[in-house]
Amino acid sequence: MKYLFLMFFVNFLPQYAGKSLSRDGNYPKTFKDIKKEIAGYSNIAKAIIDLAVHGKAQNRSYERLAVFADTIGPRLSGSKNLDAAIKYMFSALQEDRLENVHLETVKVPHWERGEEFAVMLEPRNHSIAILGLGSSVATPPEGITAEVIVVASFEELHRRAQEAKGKIVVYNQLFITYGETVQYRSQGAVEAAKVGAVASLIRSIASFSIHSPHTGWQNYQPGVPQIPTACISVEDAEMMSRMSLRGTKIVVYLKMNAKTYPDSSSFNTVAEIVGSKYPEQENISNFDIVMESDEGTFKPMGLAFTGTDEARDIVKEIMTLLLPINITDIYDAADGTDIDYWMRDGVPGASLRDDISKYFWFHHSHGDTMTVQDPNQMNLCAAVWSVVSYVIADMEEMLPR
Repeated sequence: MKYLFLMFFVNFLPQYAGKSLSRDGNYPKTFKDIKKEIAGYSNIAKAIIDLAVHGKAQNRSYERLAVFADTIGPRLSGSKNLDAAIKYMFSALQEDRLENVHLETVKVPHWERGEEFAVMLEPRNHSIAILGLGSSVATPPEGITAEVIVVASFEELHRRAQEAKGKIVVYNQLFITYGETVQYRSQGAVEAAKVGAVASLIRSIASFSIHSPHTGWQNYQPGVPQIPTACISVEDAEMMSRMSLRGTKIVVYLKMNAKTYPDSSSFNTVAEIVGSKYPEQENISNFDIVMESDEGTFKPMGLAFTGTDEARDIVKEIMTLLLPINITDIYDAADGTDIDYWMRDGVPGASLRDDISKYFWFHHSHGDTMTVQDPNQMNLCAAVWSVVSYVIADMEEMLPR
């Protein structure tokens, strides 16, 4: 059994609408028949679980990810590290003897952070930890020295628009949820530029911090001046907020050498496990289900699923095979940037639902390292992924779309 990191596509379903179809074209089975078929995978599921959690594959995911992460390091789009990562995975997939291993050419954004730093000059000298946000422009070569205005929301920024002109806007927004709060990272520079600010510093989108800035992508808008923008730690944002509320003047020096290059040539890395009975169903239009793990690999609780009620009932039945490790829950709405396109076209989708209570402690920060990973939890994640993908791929009945 092979474990593929981040995304696992099972490519067996011809494109169709309506009820599920048998792979051999015969009339579809009743749900009672499907339940019986799924129950027949009980011994196989137990064998997969035993292999992943207790057997020869125990800790394999952790060990292989550790070699990959430690050897390659961060893999920013367009970077040399990304090129090295692609070559590494291409070779690893070949060594694992997967089939049809190949690279597909693609263009990717190429932005480099460059040297960057920020220093508070008033009311005292203090080094501010920053991480430039993706696609940010640079400061002028001499940097920017400006007074700071601290706001807790876009609404406050707009109310105080006249005060913001010529200043560095510091956002000290509270973390509510990632989905709600991330708008300050993605739109903070644009909103600050609209009121004449010269730069923006955004409180990291994190539920916990140990003086650690958390980065991410941000978006400029046509017709709005592009100003430098970076994330700062929760601690520094809150400190400057307290100072501001006391009426203290804050002055910051900001230097960023970020640069955007033309899109770079890169590759999608593709590998297959060709079906023994229906090898022709490996075409992109034949996906049975798309699966993504985009919120860490902490202790798994189940799968989030997007699809028809009929497909959900089938996947829910498959999850009962994971009862030996007590991971049987199905949640609404699969999530994942890389599978959204297929789900919007009606392909069933699933994402790993795990304990993310600490996920945003490390998300997009320098603290996102192998130290965060727990091999025992990764074993359970591997078992969930492998059982579900194996059974869906092997069943005679296709998931309804």
